[in-house]
Amino acid sequence: MSTDETGRATVELPKGVSLALEGRTLRATGPLGTVVRPFPSDALELAAHGTTVTLELRLPSHRRRSQALLRTWAAHVANLGGGLTRGVEARLKVVAAHFPMKVQVRGEELLIENFLGEKHPRSTRLLPGTKAAIEGEIVTISGYDVEQVGQTAANVERATRIRDYDPRVFQDGIYLIERAHLREAA
Repeated sequence: MSTDETGRATVELPKGVSLALEGRTLRATGPLGTVVRPFPSDALELAAHGTTVTLELRLPSHRRRSQALLRTWAAHVANLGGGLTRGVEARLKVVAAHFPMKVQVRGEELLIENFLGEKHPRSTRLLPGTKAAIEGEIVTISGYDVEQVGQTAANVERATRIRDYDPRVFQDGIYLIERAHLREAA
């Protein structure tokens, strides 16, 4: 990813990722799947040539906020390419101090049973393109879109939110220990 003072950034995506630009929507297809990412801002002009994406900002480029906005959009495009080739994962930890909690994946849902001794299980839906794996007390959410993986991890954490109890005493739940990030190259 390279940026310059003229309000232009160039992002080179990994080999194996093909791009299609449809108006203000970027469709990227890689070995792991397809991601459609809208860029609805009028302040941005996109151009895709092969595996190179050029982002041009239509705001005064000498302002810090303009440069920060351009680098943010360029990072979104770079993460899109990295996720389609290497994959994305987030890790959460199951903490059960009072009642033994049972966590399992059932279809497109993550089911949490016996949370704080509740009779009815809590559940959260896995977003499209994400999978959950449970190894002991670690839940790993994986996929190819960093936004979907991050949102799924947040939904799992939110499903075990404690109400009507003192959170200093009842610290049970499923907590994020590693944010959504690109997997290491193997």
